[in-house]
Amino acid sequence: MSTITESVNVTVPIRAAYDQWTQFETFPEFMEGVEEIRQLDDTTVRWRTRIAGVTREFDARITEQLPDERVAWKSLDGPEHAGVVTFHRLDDTTTRVTAQLEFAPEGLAEKAGDRIGALTHRVKGDLRRFKTFIESRGVQTGGWRGQVDRPGP
Repeated sequence: MSTITESVNVTVPIRAAYDQWTQFETFPEFMEGVEEIRQLDDTTVRWRTRIAGVTREFDARITEQLPDERVAWKSLDGPEHAGVVTFHRLDDTTTRVTAQLEFAPEGLAEKAGDRIGALTHRVKGDLRRFKTFIESRGVQTGGWRGQVDRPGP
């Protein structure tokens, strides 16, 4: 498993940053290689990606969601990965968004890309594009304020 941790400061209140992040269907607007995300129910999202000419479709389960704090997920099928995005209030109008991803590269191309830091570069770019996306609007395009509690032991 490989781990990537990247952060970006966005000039919007924490609620706006968090609420926008919960609008998974907008991810293709700022995430490179993401063609579509559909929320199937409160805790399941279907992803379709196209990276280096390879299209993949897979489901992920939201394992924890705490408003204005964090969204965590784990893949159910397809490429093995998990992650958490956390939101930290820096002041009334600035929020630090931190993404931590764990993934198991599949195949020769993904393993080579992992060794040269291609995914780290992609995550940095996605966070920069999220910053531009939310700051250019000034407000979120929607939000889900529900909570998903981490399963017990």
